[in-house]
Amino acid sequence: MAKILIVDDEEHIRFLYAEELTDEGYEVATADSGFEILERIEREKPDLIILDIKMVDYNGLDILQDIRNKFYDLPVILCTAYDTFKEDMKSIAADFYVIKSFDLTELKSKVKMALEASVPKA
Repeated sequence: MAKILIVDDEEHIRFLYAEELTDEGYEVATADSGFEILERIEREKPDLIILDIKMVDYNGLDILQDIRNKFYDLPVILCTAYDTFKEDMKSIAADFYVIKSFDLTELKSKVKMALEASVPKA
């Protein structure tokens, strides 16, 4: 079972994503900020991260850079309410970019694609 770490400062978003992804059969952990996120990744060993960009204390694009520097192969899906960040060069380091919606069809699809792409070929 794949483990997903959801990093978002909005509690209702973390709850919604966690519920939906748990129903899809994933193990889910959540974090409400980027605080000590690298240590958390080290400890939790997620197979994928869903990362918000605009958080109160942290810029998700900066966190993405930190993740890429230390965990190069870990799939990351940027999930934000704003499509303007797609133009930011830092966002290209993400595996996928999803606009937040209460319909999680696209997010679930990208999660599946990212996890399938990250499985080493036998």
